Amino acid sequence: MVQSKPAFLASGRVFILCLVSIVLFSAFPVFAQQAGSSVPLLFDSRERLAKPDLSSLVRLRFLTSVDFPPFNFTDQTGKLAGFNVDLAREICAELEIADKCQIQALPFADLQKALAGSQGDAVIAGIAVTPELRREFLFSRPYLMLPARFVRNTAASVKGTTAAGLAGHSVGVVKDTVHEAMLSAFFPAIKVQPFDNREALLAALKERKVDAAFADALQLSFWVASPASDKCCALFDGPYTSEHFLGEGMTIMLRQNDSVLTAAIDHALATLSRNGRLQEIYLRYFPYGLY
Repeated sequence: MVQSKPAFLASGRVFILCLVSIVLFSAFPVFAQQAGSSVPLLFDSRERLAKPDLSSLVRLRFLTSVDFPPFNFTDQTGKLAGFNVDLAREICAELEIADKCQIQALPFADLQKALAGSQGDAVIAGIAVTPELRREFLFSRPYLMLPARFVRNTAASVKGTTAAGLAGHSVGVVKDTVHEAMLSAFFPAIKVQPFDNREALLAALKERKVDAAFADALQLSFWVASPASDKCCALFDGPYTSEHFLGEGMTIMLRQNDSVLTAAIDHALATLSRNGRLQEIYLRYFPYGLY
């Protein structure tokens, strides 16, 4: 069975693609100057991961897709681009195998089968980690968590700068989602107002039918920065992460017999996290910030 991307993107690729195109391609210089958030370090600074010997490696073929912006997509010139694409290249450079690296795009639904059939060596495309997949594949350590955030209508009167100030306020969320369950579990004092879909939720927020909304930070950050929001709103408090509700984060999937390559990728990810290169890529594709 083919596993999906995180649920919030699997159901809204067109929505995100439009916002990414507007923000990254039209207004990138403006919002890049405003960026001030940092990607959290997911590797212990005291932990040292050995760099395996890859001298016998013939090539490293990364597989990805083109429908998961801003992680992997085709840019205005038709070239493969995105956070994951740049990260794959940095991993190869860090492992000193750039001349052996290839990145190929396939339909998302074909990635698992292609990896199992040795048509590639690693998948970097936002595949959600599940117990079923762990029985078939290896996964790298997480390199990025996709948090949840609040966004508030700036015309609403909210006390303070934390979620405690939203107690008693109406906060919208898309019903029957992990974000609805997370909101109720984390903030029982908030008045939750469910909506059928994301479009209805954001329209209600813009029109102040609710004072705030709770959803994934990726969608909210690009929406706030886009003309669609009409400068009505701002990200508020957070970020909030939860492996129980939001999964293990972004990882790279490899075959079960590729433990040496998995260890090498973990070494590269840890190094890029510590030396700031992961942060540079993050700011390139998330100019408004997730955290």
